[in-house]
Amino acid sequence: MSFKCLSLAACIFAVFFCLSAQNSPAQSGPPTVAEAQAFMDKAEADMLTVGNEAQRAAWVQETYITDDTEAIAAKAGERALNRTNELVVASRRFDKLQLPPDLARKFMLLRLNGAPTDPKLVAELTQTAAALDGMYGKGKYCRPAVAGQAPVCMGIEELDVLMAKSRDPRELLEFWQGWHTISPPMREKYARLVELSNQGAHEFGFKDTGDLWRSGYDMTPAEFSAELERTWQQLQPLYKELHAYVRFKLIQKYGAAAERSDGLIPAHLLGNMWSQEWGNIYDIVAPAPTSGFKMYDLEGALNQQINAKGKLSELDAGKAMARYGERFYTSIGFAPLPDTFWQRSQFIKPRDRDVVCHASAWDVDNEQDLRIKMCIKVDADDFTTVHHEEGHLMYQRAYRHQPLSFRNGANDGFHEAIGDSVALAITPAYLKEIGLIDQIPPPEADIPLQLRTALDKVAFLPFGLLIDKWRWQVFSGETKPADYNKAWWALREQYQGIAPPTERTEANFDPGAKYHIPGNVPYARYFLARIYQFQFYKAMCDASGYKGPLNRCTFYGSKAAGDKLNTMLEAGQSQPWQKTLKTMTGEDHLDAAPMLEYFAPLYQWLKQQNAMNQAKPGWSAAK
Repeated sequence: MSFKCLSLAACIFAVFFCLSAQNSPAQSGPPTVAEAQAFMDKAEADMLTVGNEAQRAAWVQETYITDDTEAIAAKAGERALNRTNELVVASRRFDKLQLPPDLARKFMLLRLNGAPTDPKLVAELTQTAAALDGMYGKGKYCRPAVAGQAPVCMGIEELDVLMAKSRDPRELLEFWQGWHTISPPMREKYARLVELSNQGAHEFGFKDTGDLWRSGYDMTPAEFSAELERTWQQLQPLYKELHAYVRFKLIQKYGAAAERSDGLIPAHLLGNMWSQEWGNIYDIVAPAPTSGFKMYDLEGALNQQINAKGKLSELDAGKAMARYGERFYTSIGFAPLPDTFWQRSQFIKPRDRDVVCHASAWDVDNEQDLRIKMCIKVDADDFTTVHHEEGHLMYQRAYRHQPLSFRNGANDGFHEAIGDSVALAITPAYLKEIGLIDQIPPPEADIPLQLRTALDKVAFLPFGLLIDKWRWQVFSGETKPADYNKAWWALREQYQGIAPPTERTEANFDPGAKYHIPGNVPYARYFLARIYQFQFYKAMCDASGYKGPLNRCTFYGSKAAGDKLNTMLEAGQSQPWQKTLKTMTGEDHLDAAPMLEYFAPLYQWLKQQNAMNQAKPGWSAAK
């Protein structure tokens, strides 16, 4: 789940600044503030034009994958990067000039961009990025032919469903291995992408691309890395208890297929291709029901409500799912989505072409051409996803009145956290309010509900952290191309307690089987979002006047909660994120306390269950 800047370079550049050096004639004498302001005004005007061109090309490339659309999108990206480079170089004239705070911030954000200055290398960079994006989107696993029938070929969207629903460990292993065959051909191109990206970072004063990415958080790269690790240490005990409980239940279910002497969990048994979220195996790990309570069937309720007046087409059902998200936001005071959203979004997978189904939200014109790109299924996961993706759109629309340099999230973690904080408000009280369930479950249902949420929210934490840890090591040269896979699994074992289900070697390139690696989308934002969302959620619950256990709060229908949220969204990237966060939550730092408060009942229950089952938390990662 993500929002899109330019998918070719996959949001390497948070903001596009597009002005060629010749647009700013050579100046004699010392620069002035007036000249700096004129330079930036022209930059922002040109940025809008070239950025929109690149966005439209990227949209077509991801929703209609062909060699031609890849070439068109690569060329649009190439133009944007070349002009960005020219502007960054030209802006150095103002480096030592004392500027007003807003203007100084614009120049600071501009300098976080950079690609190789050699036009041939820029062309190669954009072509390589487009090719990797397309290789993932076109990726298929073809099951062997049976009894003379043609092989059945499946993309990740079909495999996702099978991984979620199958309970046959041999079949799960087949799907896992099958999908991971798409990525070895990416390896050489990815290594070249790293080289080209690093060259651009070096030319603009950064140690490497990882250093550049970590510089975009109003703190030093070292401070940012330490902030992530500090927060993970706060949450690791909760994760380890969840891991131990799930491991015990999987061994009960699958026996030898799940049991390992080192305490690691085989990656193919967790209901998700990347073991990043475990909610799909809730039926395996669910606690025994008490007091006759039975967990409600959200997928069944959605299908029943959507098709109440007759079976809808797949497209109309997808749009109906998106309407749920829109109604939540309008209930707290946001305007409905524009008509063009319903006309131009990709709601389902087309039958006639390859597309990137990975859910994303797009602001194509930096105004109100808002879209989502999804392959929506009527199920509980996509119900949550539409709330998430439309959160990006509300953010994009809220900050459109800012100068173009500031039309972005306070940091990229904020952008991911907005929709997730709203998704936390998808409580039984909300589902009853909109007619998807008849009654609110009793208090004893809190543990099952919290467990279901934790299987996604808590289980994701180490995965959200290790993706960019791997890339930072790759960008810095600590991990060489010859050790890509070895380093990948070392981190997955260390942080997640997950092991590959089969022996892996450097003939594999398992990182490439996860979209954000070939797509080159920075991933620390998702770890940040898992923390921020609970901070935002608690702030909106407080604003709504809610009193009670945090996990039961919904602020659906609260204009006060919506006003608080909108104030934060409107600020965009106009000030350090710490200031924006403090206005929203009263805290100026990443804080795990609201997340720990939310899951406190579950944490105690997990410790009790693990003690009773003699399931010792922890594992032994290979050295």
